[in-house]
Amino acid sequence: MDDIKIWHNPRCSKSREAINILEENNCESEVVKYLEEQLDKETIKATLKLLGFSSAREWMRTKEAIYKELNLKDETDEEKLIEAMVANPKLIERPVIIKGNKAIIGRPTSIIKDFIKN
Repeated sequence: MDDIKIWHNPRCSKSREAINILEENNCESEVVKYLEEQLDKETIKATLKLLGFSSAREWMRTKEAIYKELNLKDETDEEKLIEAMVANPKLIERPVIIKGNKAIIGRPTSIIKDFIKN
């Protein structure tokens, strides 16, 4: 089985639920507490590709106060969106589950079981 990595926020119920699903399915995983560990632009860009997103905005929590404060709604420069995610990891939608050369956002959490088994 491919190694599994989860970008986890312990304060998020969906993220905790994702961890439980991985444990229930006997999946060993590397837990990345992305709010505590500094992610870099290269990691964000690589994960965007794994997620299959064409824009960083697809991965952003657009209802976060920081999204509005930074006026990201009107930002069209992808580099600036990625830089905002690096500087403000609260903008990153979670949980992110990475397996091999694919990744998903585990919302709804019901999609996680199929993802880890395929």
